Amino acid sequence: MKKKALLGLALVAALALTACGGAKKAESTAATTEKASEMASEAASEKAGEKATEAAKEDAEKTEVQVFVAASLKNVMEDLGQQYEKEHPEVKLVFNADSSGKLLSQIQEGYDCDIFFSAAQKQINTLEEEGNLVEGTRKNVVNNQLCVVTLKDSGTKVTGLETLKDAKSIALADGTVPVGKYTRQALVALKILPETEDVSKISTKEVSEALGGVEISEQSNVSKVLAAVVEGSSEVGTTYYSDTYGYEDKIQILEKVPYDLTGNVIYPIAQIKNEEASQEEQDAAKDFLAFVTSDNAKTTFQKYYFDTNVES
Repeated sequence: MKKKALLGLALVAALALTACGGAKKAESTAATTEKASEMASEAASEKAGEKATEAAKEDAEKTEVQVFVAASLKNVMEDLGQQYEKEHPEVKLVFNADSSGKLLSQIQEGYDCDIFFSAAQKQINTLEEEGNLVEGTRKNVVNNQLCVVTLKDSGTKVTGLETLKDAKSIALADGTVPVGKYTRQALVALKILPETEDVSKISTKEVSEALGGVEISEQSNVSKVLAAVVEGSSEVGTTYYSDTYGYEDKIQILEKVPYDLTGNVIYPIAQIKNEEASQEEQDAAKDFLAFVTSDNAKTTFQKYYFDTNVES
């Protein structure tokens, strides 16, 4: 019995040792796998870092051009920019898109800018009067059209500017923004707003009062007006026809406002005097401006609903 018991104990001990050995082997395998995974991850990170460094180096070696564009031009200019960079890989275009009024202020404050493409003449006129334009580079490029828009199936009672008072809420750009100015100009022409020397100074509160106290959400550029309508936070809004590009399945155009109410919505472009720019940057800016104002660029502008039948 003792002998059998001893044999049994020996067998249990042997199995325990075998199990321990197996566990150590499993632990060793897991550790090896984990280490290999860490090494692979480090190698991948190192490779990604090298690629990022190379890309940054390539960008640093490129001739950089600062292009300020009205918010309504963002999509079409990025498209044209990609076309240009494909033909000129040595050039990097940096776009700053916002309301023309804000961009004007930035230029006057000394922001680095090589080209300014405005949604209205007023801002370019100001820079020309201040002597900030490169002589001979100013050109009129496209025309646009003011629109009253809403979400599809919104059920709004508004049919256009004349019935804006029937809206539950309106998204409207402030008077310093060209689309806000054109809206006010049209409302003055319709005798909804009183005549004034400078319509851009008509406050949003005054517009609301003229429309019977309707709620107005003031926006700082046309893209934000469109966003307010698309998100449903405002029932209607006034944008440009070009801004409806890509939103055809969401947005309903209630009215394309006639030019006799707004006047032409001309977009001028010009090269800006930039003392910080190198000769290469100035030359690249001049060349890109020529590309944007060429006949070849007209097809792209038309694709984004801009009218290219304008006189320079």
